[in-house]
Amino acid sequence: MKLASFMKDGQATYGGVWNDRLVDLSPKFGRRFPDLKSLFAGDGQVGLAPFIATGKDWMPLQVAEFLPVIPNPKKIFCIGVNYADHQAEMGRGKTEYPTIFLRFADTLVAHGQPAWMPKVSASVDYECELAVIIGKGGRYIAAASAMDHVAGYTCFNDISVRDWQRHTTQFIPGKNFPRTGALGPWIVTKDEIPDPHRLRIMTRLNGQVLQDANTDQLIFRIPALIEYISSFTSLSPGDVIATGTPSGVGFARKPPLFMKPGDVVEVEIEGIGVLKNQLELEPS
Repeated sequence: MKLASFMKDGQATYGGVWNDRLVDLSPKFGRRFPDLKSLFAGDGQVGLAPFIATGKDWMPLQVAEFLPVIPNPKKIFCIGVNYADHQAEMGRGKTEYPTIFLRFADTLVAHGQPAWMPKVSASVDYECELAVIIGKGGRYIAAASAMDHVAGYTCFNDISVRDWQRHTTQFIPGKNFPRTGALGPWIVTKDEIPDPHRLRIMTRLNGQVLQDANTDQLIFRIPALIEYISSFTSLSPGDVIATGTPSGVGFARKPPLFMKPGDVVEVEIEGIGVLKNQLELEPS
């Protein structure tokens, strides 16, 4: 099952993807679950597939105005250097624990929306990532039961402002410019992804493949990440864990390859879909 957030008649809503249709779920739930985060919190996704398949309130997928698939996550955790080949290209050594930094929810941008290149930097990079959406919250979640807390998976482009990222040892400034965290186009529920550690993941920039890897190369896998994160903070439904990017980023190329206004960047993950954004200069 695929679930998406989008605009309809000037209002934010959410629904299911069925073939080339986007089926609005608000007629079924009304005010009970106003967004996907609350849907997961209330287990409203259980038994939804037949309703999506037969739903009468729909629009063509091609005309949909998507929102970030979780527009309002409580927390966004990003995992740094979580592929060995990316560790090497970035000149980072092995670590005993995952490298974690946070994104703000207002940095998110949806599939099909322009991503912004800030006016203060020309060092804007792409990073394809598999994102995990939490469905059931908790604290001190054991790795053995961690997958029970997953709602599904989506694509993430951790667009990075490299010079600001490297101002200090803290990544946060370079990872939190407006409209630099592309998330979508939809969530694929975990029942449709038997093994999230066996998915091809790619970045294309203006049609050219620049990253091409498989999630089987993850150093810290999803259960370990959930166990570790939930040990220092509670996880909540709708929280996002971006699991890291493989090698091939622009910063590590010789010469470096950074994005510019007008570029089209696509993240594609096997079994999920394609997240596409065009770069625009941040408006005044």
